[in-house]
Amino acid sequence: MIPDRPNPWHGIYPAILTPMRDDFSIDDAAMARHASDVLVDGIVGVMCNGHAGENYMTTRDEKRRVTDAVVGAIGKRAIVVSGINAEYSLEAAAQARDAEAAGADAIMIFAPNAWALGQDSEMAMRHHRLIAEATRLPIMLFQASVGSGKTAYTAEILTRLVALPRIVGIKEGSWEVNAYERTLRLVKRVAPHVAVMGSGDEHLFTSFMIGSEGSVVSLAAVIPEVIVALDRAVKRGDVEAARAIHEKLHPLANIIYGVPPGSLATARLKACLKLLGRFASDTVRPPFAAIGAVERASIEKALRVALVP
Repeated sequence: MIPDRPNPWHGIYPAILTPMRDDFSIDDAAMARHASDVLVDGIVGVMCNGHAGENYMTTRDEKRRVTDAVVGAIGKRAIVVSGINAEYSLEAAAQARDAEAAGADAIMIFAPNAWALGQDSEMAMRHHRLIAEATRLPIMLFQASVGSGKTAYTAEILTRLVALPRIVGIKEGSWEVNAYERTLRLVKRVAPHVAVMGSGDEHLFTSFMIGSEGSVVSLAAVIPEVIVALDRAVKRGDVEAARAIHEKLHPLANIIYGVPPGSLATARLKACLKLLGRFASDTVRPPFAAIGAVERASIEKALRVALVP
């Protein structure tokens, strides 16, 4: 549900996980509970089928089921954004149609993984146009990290992408403060109506201080109240309170995202949710596996710090 207010897309969106059973099948009931659990005061919506939700590991039908479950659970109370991730543009367009049919309020378009080897503006425009033409839904873009090869968009490509019809936001995942600020400045200059949302979990404090119109972030799927508190502290100008929250968040964010290999982030997030009693299983799909006891103990310690009132 898109709220009837000025700047309806601004705010905090947990990038939620996809709970799975021990046999690697998706647990639809747990999916619905997870979407409801993160909908605390200050959360405007959720993004399902994102990278944290293993969108590169799930089928088109599974993505539709995930969106169905989330819309059924919270669609009348919050914005539901469904991630679109496929190597083939026509497959991505089909996913977009599925998301619209399932009741999603918007889609987020992820760059195909093959683009890590290289892409150009015409390729990027063709991919996004084909998806946009398949649906009437508002669209969020995804700016990949500076460490993701050529997946991240250049200034030229971003300038063209934000000018497309129905672009309402961009999940800024550059994961580097100066790159984040360059994107923010570019978008505010050429398309000021597009919401720029910081998503670098380790430097949310910095991004919020530089300027952010919300955040699409996976840490909010684990500790949504803490992320909302950080955002509110920055918005009211209470830098001391915001810095104190950042100090509590920093160890957990770095254990999840800063310890190589970064591809284990989803497994670590699921471990958090199991430790909190919100997931019955921390199953991830192969070739990944649930994390071991030593790393789990480190995560548990950092999670306790993050949750200190």
